Amino acid sequence: MGAQWKARHREAAANAKGRIFGKLAKEIMIAARAGSDPDMNPRLRLVVEQAKKASMTRETLERAIKKGAGLLGEAVNFEKLTYEGFAPHKVPVIVECLTDNINRTVAEIRVLFRKGQLGASGSVAWDFDYLGMIEAAPTSADADPELAAIEAGAQDFEPAENGATLFLSDVTDLDTVCRALPAHGFTVLSAQLGYRPKNPMTLTDAELEEVEAFLDAIDAHDDVQNVYVGLAG
Repeated sequence: MGAQWKARHREAAANAKGRIFGKLAKEIMIAARAGSDPDMNPRLRLVVEQAKKASMTRETLERAIKKGAGLLGEAVNFEKLTYEGFAPHKVPVIVECLTDNINRTVAEIRVLFRKGQLGASGSVAWDFDYLGMIEAAPTSADADPELAAIEAGAQDFEPAENGATLFLSDVTDLDTVCRALPAHGFTVLSAQLGYRPKNPMTLTDAELEEVEAFLDAIDAHDDVQNVYVGLAG
């Protein structure tokens, strides 16, 4: 939960998948501004891999790439906004948005933060590290995450869900580590740049329930791409 918060309680599966595809399509369009060829555009390549793993159709994927690269004659004007503040119980939160209407997003995010506290830029970012996070699964029982981390150039690693490993890297090394891991017995499941809390908090069950309700509401907003929270576990 500390690396990137993900809503535990989703709506119907179709609606949840629709939100995921919408967020991935935005990321693809933004990345494709730097070129439509994934082999020549590391950022685009990583997002395309995520989209494929999420079962995005080839037609939807290719349309997002072409739209972002300006090949369909449609302008893509998404702006990135980052909000910092606190969920209930002073839990630090960083929210990343992509929007085509800044005024609308600003107003709606302010409303969502009424049950917490919206802070100024830098108010909580100091309590997070910004780094590469690569989730990878072993291809055999003999795969050694420590050796793989050293050989691939990762800074650190830790256990992830379902037997996977989370490899941590410098921002500039994300693509390099992703490319190196398969040779050391790991298949990359997802990779992104994100925020990781330096001092994650531990809450009671009742407090955690309140915080999760707050985060659910934030995550459900159409313009929200990522939510990072300073919670342990």
